Amino acid sequence: MSETEALDPIQELELQFIARQKPMHEATARGNSAIQQFYNGQNVFVTGGSGFLGKQLIEKLFRATNVSKVFVLLRPKKGKAVELRMNELLQDPVFDWVKEHRPKVLNKIVPVAGDVAEIKLGISDKDWKTLTEEVNIIFHMAATTRFDETLRVATMINVRGAKEALVLGKACKQLKSYVHVSTAYSYACDNLIDTEVLEDFYKSPIDPDTLIKMTETVDEDRLNSITPSLIKNWPNTYSFGKAVAEETVKNMCEGLPLCVVRPAIVISAVKEPSPGWLDMSNVYGASGIILGPGIGLMHSFMARDDIHIGLVPVDYVNNAILAAAWETARRVAAGHTTPKIYTVTASTRNPTEWGYLVHVMTKEIRKDYSTPAAVGWGFVWQTQYPLVFLIYSWILHLIPGHIIDGIFALLGKERRFVKIYKKMYNMCSALSYFTTNQWRFVDDNTASLYDSLSPIDKEIFDFDICKINWREYMYIWSIGLRKFIIKDGLKGTIYARKKQIVFKILTFIIMPLYLFALYKVFSFFVVTSLYILGYVLHALGL
Repeated sequence: MSETEALDPIQELELQFIARQKPMHEATARGNSAIQQFYNGQNVFVTGGSGFLGKQLIEKLFRATNVSKVFVLLRPKKGKAVELRMNELLQDPVFDWVKEHRPKVLNKIVPVAGDVAEIKLGISDKDWKTLTEEVNIIFHMAATTRFDETLRVATMINVRGAKEALVLGKACKQLKSYVHVSTAYSYACDNLIDTEVLEDFYKSPIDPDTLIKMTETVDEDRLNSITPSLIKNWPNTYSFGKAVAEETVKNMCEGLPLCVVRPAIVISAVKEPSPGWLDMSNVYGASGIILGPGIGLMHSFMARDDIHIGLVPVDYVNNAILAAAWETARRVAAGHTTPKIYTVTASTRNPTEWGYLVHVMTKEIRKDYSTPAAVGWGFVWQTQYPLVFLIYSWILHLIPGHIIDGIFALLGKERRFVKIYKKMYNMCSALSYFTTNQWRFVDDNTASLYDSLSPIDKEIFDFDICKINWREYMYIWSIGLRKFIIKDGLKGTIYARKKQIVFKILTFIIMPLYLFALYKVFSFFVVTSLYILGYVLHALGL
């Protein structure tokens, strides 16, 4: 048997996708594209470099360009110096290709101790002076993306952090380009549902300095109590804070070679640095909704089948960011000082319905490329109605979770399923605003930017949303989930197929019995309650 024949089916699939990287690597190796030449010898400063988007951006810089230095803002934590945190960051699989083919370039990383939530980004005077003297390009990517973040934390990081990063940008003596990374959902508000969201600045819900002052001075309890009224047109403090941050950018952009990039929901890589790459932070977003049914743990979530949800692969986002920085420097050099906004999403030019993605994942991929780590049959009950979702969650998640935890308690094992299912319920509820509503994100600037690239830059810095084959992408996404989240070694697929058949049979046997038992218990309590009520009314002479 040859080596190829011995490969697991999903390993063979991965190799097919990896083979498509060859033209990109060949074009990159020539090093003569316009965007590559723009970055040659430049000093770059990145905030949010330890995040999902930031890591891949740094890796792309080292893989595709010859930058001189990459300064990375890192927050010391748990007694770890930033140098140690940087070394830990470099252990992420995202850097595997660079470590194998261009290991020396990683010596160009310069960790900078700081905190985006602090004044002057928490950077020391010495480091601040170094940055202002040397930095040519700034990528401000740092943000808290938690939907349930308190308004104070969201403001300190997403609004005041943006302001302090702009202060640094204005102090830089050799700045050529500044990219502020926002989100397509900054103005995906209630009043814009089913309408266009333009690549333009909108009126801020509150003056940024007023919000900052408020969060610096108002008592935490008082601030939390007025949060709902402040963000009433926005679904959460994340989107709200990002909207206010854009107002900060608009107010402070004069004299800066600046642009704004608005990615939608960022998901696993389609190609770079490897098909499906993602990190553990993804389990709390769209990837978690795909992962849950994939391992047979989640069986219900809230969404509309016909929604054109704004998904975009991480490598497309960063390629657009790198190209936008290049174009911004060119535009400013040509005398165009008005900042441009670039929206990066697939929902406008290459839409696909959420129901179709779920079908591919729970039918085709579950059948052919399921993981051996699955704990159940991958079926899903989906609804767009909160009450129905709550009922589904109790039937499919919480009640079984309590039963399993009860058995675990008797066996002396850790009870964890109810906790897991509550987290899943909260995650689905938080995401439901985006999976039950839609907006038409205008992305004309992004499309024009791509069209302006040379053929070689289109190969190296590809972000042509129209190229995405969504059915094929779901297979790539599943590779990433198995390889980087489940970490099953991309092995055991044949065994997993058989396991899914067993799970399906068990589900068809147990589910009717379980539902019948719930019906009998429910009927018993209803009849008993009515009997007690009748007895009480009779005793009262009513």
